[in-house]
Amino acid sequence: MQPKKNIVHLPVYQPGKPMEEVKRELGLTEVIKLASNENPFGCSPKAKEAIISAVDNASIYPDGGAVDLTAAVSAHLGVQPNQVIFGAGSDEVILMIARAFLTPEDETITAFPTFPQYKHNAEVEGAAVIEVPVDEEGRHDLKAMLAKVNEKTKIVWICNPNNPTGTMLSEAEITAFLDAVPSRVMVILDEAYAEYNVTGEYPDSISLLQKYNNIVVLRTFSKIYGLASLRIGFGVGHPDVIRSVNQVREPFNTTGFAQKAALAAVNDQSFIESCREANAAGIQQLNAAFDKLGLRYFDAHGNFVMVDVERPGGEVFQGLLRKGIIVRHDPSWGYPTRIRVTVGSTEQNEKFLKALEEVLSEVAVS
Repeated sequence: MQPKKNIVHLPVYQPGKPMEEVKRELGLTEVIKLASNENPFGCSPKAKEAIISAVDNASIYPDGGAVDLTAAVSAHLGVQPNQVIFGAGSDEVILMIARAFLTPEDETITAFPTFPQYKHNAEVEGAAVIEVPVDEEGRHDLKAMLAKVNEKTKIVWICNPNNPTGTMLSEAEITAFLDAVPSRVMVILDEAYAEYNVTGEYPDSISLLQKYNNIVVLRTFSKIYGLASLRIGFGVGHPDVIRSVNQVREPFNTTGFAQKAALAAVNDQSFIESCREANAAGIQQLNAAFDKLGLRYFDAHGNFVMVDVERPGGEVFQGLLRKGIIVRHDPSWGYPTRIRVTVGSTEQNEKFLKALEEVLSEVAVS
């Protein structure tokens, strides 16, 4: 059996190591996972109640149009229901956009490093992917990305805050880019970590939809909402764009459990605010410790920090793993001495920092 020629070279996505696997492999009783940018505080109690109440309907197909959830999210954001589409995580919305719009004749532009699913799904559709390196501060180089736009460009992907660097683009930077890019080019603003932002400069991308018909904003319930295992996210855009994406959406692509939990979660913004405040304090806790250790780090605007440990990142990752701390290091990022650590609870952060200091004394400086 021969697969499509354009997928044979594609890597298989490698998630962070599961906690139970690490416990078995290393004989540990306690493991802290700070690798996948999950919410250490879980989800809203109201979401948990909604999940339990949905059990009796497990044998029934979910609402294929996610009508109630669509109404709640559109009201929360101040958009029309026909501007919203849901997927099994925002990952699936990325997949659907690529399926609906990209062809082998098209080009698409991403930063590097950034969330790998933009490139992955574009290549599945046979489109050419143009990768533009981030700048020295780990931020999207929008001028360089704009310079790569040509008559073949169909989509530009902007991850804001960027994963894995954690850096942010301001509203002024985003609007300047949107003003310069041709209106025929779709610009995807992936804002998986938007709710964590505490600056006054983060783009109000939902409002930008009123002026720019060529943007799609992606959000997720996997991060601050704490519903990662239920896999639900959404895209917001012009009704015509969303209709095209809907045409390639699989039926019943989001579960009843996910819809009910997300509906309860979006209506509990007090929980979101508490998580945002705790995360901001956690970033300060980590940054202060990195400063004390003399380690450089990118300015963090999500729920993770990318720090330069000045030693082979893979060795530091393994050293932390042996101490029961799972972080993230990926050679494909192009940062051989950097690791990415999710912001945990105060206690989790303390344990990570203690383990990191020990590992830094054990691993030779590059």
